[in-house]
Amino acid sequence: VYGKGGIGKSTTSCNISVALARRGKKVLQIGCDPKHDSTFTLTGFLIPTIIDTLQEKDYHYENVWPEDVIYKGYGGVDCVEAGGPPAGAGCGGYVVGETVKLLKELNAFYEYDVILFDVLGDVVCGGFAAPLNYADYCMIVTDNGFDALFAANRIGASVREKARTHPLRLAGLIGNRTSKRDLIDKYVQNCPMPVLEVLPLIEDIRVSRVKGKTLFELAEKEPSLKYVCDYYLNIADQLLAAPEGVVPKEVPDRELFSLLSDFYLTPGSR
Repeated sequence: VYGKGGIGKSTTSCNISVALARRGKKVLQIGCDPKHDSTFTLTGFLIPTIIDTLQEKDYHYENVWPEDVIYKGYGGVDCVEAGGPPAGAGCGGYVVGETVKLLKELNAFYEYDVILFDVLGDVVCGGFAAPLNYADYCMIVTDNGFDALFAANRIGASVREKARTHPLRLAGLIGNRTSKRDLIDKYVQNCPMPVLEVLPLIEDIRVSRVKGKTLFELAEKEPSLKYVCDYYLNIADQLLAAPEGVVPKEVPDRELFSLLSDFYLTPGSR
């Protein structure tokens, strides 16, 4: 799961993970952000990271046990936080690689039906594109705005690059908390890709993050929120149907800039 920073990837990821678990799948969510808060709404706290645990064990993998790094979250979703290098030093991609290496050492990596990587921000280097090396599908979280779609276009380019060496596909876009989808539609006309779901501007989605709970957990006490869960269940069902997906051909930067700018500046372009 990729997307512009602050677009709601972690909230979306956690709810999709629960939705997949509700469909009977054994799910592991791996947070790939140095601030290690991807799984917060699943566990209710900031779990220890892989890197912190390895440092405590002086990088002796044989001294690490599954319960040291894998935490049970809401709905039976297992949670791991990769953590990250110190600010301004190291490579996030290396951390993701070490996370996968450790999970394989623990014989845990292949025990799941679904492993979901929640990756920070925009793809700006090969390091943070590293999770794509282990993925069957990429999903991009966006909104109906210029910046998020510009980031989505660059992420699509990363998918195309990685697809050269293994069967990675873009499952599609997820519009998060947006009142319109006209700019999303304009973009996919020029860069064809599926739109898995567009979630309306629902304030409870944002508030759920602050409360540290998924929409599914909140809906247990507030049945009026069950309809929001259906959006995530729909995404899960599409993924479990093993969609063909696409290898996108991104729009060149200047052409995309003109396309999105003209949409705002020239009413007739809509």
